[in-house]
Amino acid sequence: MKTYMAKPGEIAHKWYIVDASGKVLGRMCSCVAAVLRGKNKPTFTPHVDTGDNVIIINAEKAVFTGKKLDQKKYRYHTGYAGHLKEISYRDLMAKRPEFAVYLAIRGMLPGNTLGRQMLRKLRVYRGGEHPHTAQVPETLEI
Repeated sequence: MKTYMAKPGEIAHKWYIVDASGKVLGRMCSCVAAVLRGKNKPTFTPHVDTGDNVIIINAEKAVFTGKKLDQKKYRYHTGYAGHLKEISYRDLMAKRPEFAVYLAIRGMLPGNTLGRQMLRKLRVYRGGEHPHTAQVPETLEI
């Protein structure tokens, strides 16, 4: 018996939609990252993008546990000397909640070209509307 290795042309990519309202951010993002990677399929192959497309709506209504809103910081460097910036997740969720969800999922995917290809199948929206109704996404329960 041989081990099955999926080929890029054989994979059918489905569309899923996730409602983030009331969901804990980290737990939701780990499930979404597994679907983006394709680990929920029996045809999972580590070196092939077997994952599905995921749409996340209501990103502004995702919740954090504990004191993470105030204690957790998003840090980035502008490229200039001494310009390390940081912003608390309370401010980040107020200004750009879709970016906070995107960052959480990006950290759970591989850090190579395959991970970047998987990340392109993610769409995150602040509110409840999205422009992907033609793809007829299925609801993904988390």
